[in-house]
Amino acid sequence: MADQPARQRRAGRIILVDESGLSLLFRCGDPARPEAGTWWFPPGGAVEPGESAEDSARRELREETGLDAQDLGPIVLQRQIEYEFEGVHYSQEEAYFRVRCDHFDISDSGWTENERRVVQEHRWWSVNELRATTDTVYPEGLVAFLDGLEEPFERIPDEGYP
Repeated sequence: MADQPARQRRAGRIILVDESGLSLLFRCGDPARPEAGTWWFPPGGAVEPGESAEDSARRELREETGLDAQDLGPIVLQRQIEYEFEGVHYSQEEAYFRVRCDHFDISDSGWTENERRVVQEHRWWSVNELRATTDTVYPEGLVAFLDGLEEPFERIPDEGYP
């Protein structure tokens, strides 16, 4: 797709960390390129017209997990990436927020048809598991970021869980 101009995209993502330090990630693959393998990534997705990155991250978190988080706090990580997915070349600017929560079982009731087609599984990862895995995990540097979390734990309330 190098001859095709990149489609510009913005995304809001959530690094979700439970009370024991586990982080929720989804495993996905590109159906158009199964040879590319799979990768793990935090909840989140495209910023829709009229949304801020925070609005997008909050909406995507609710749709992808069932968790309704009101205050996401400041952006904690940002990155610019280029990638191909289903034959489209993207240039994406990502803003990451961190949300601390109680551990919960996700609800996929808000998933789109596309998410149902490409998301293969989800799981809560410890930092040690992430450090040891040979699987591809995005964003790069997630382990270093999680290693640096030393703030007091502030939970969002259980209401809003399915």
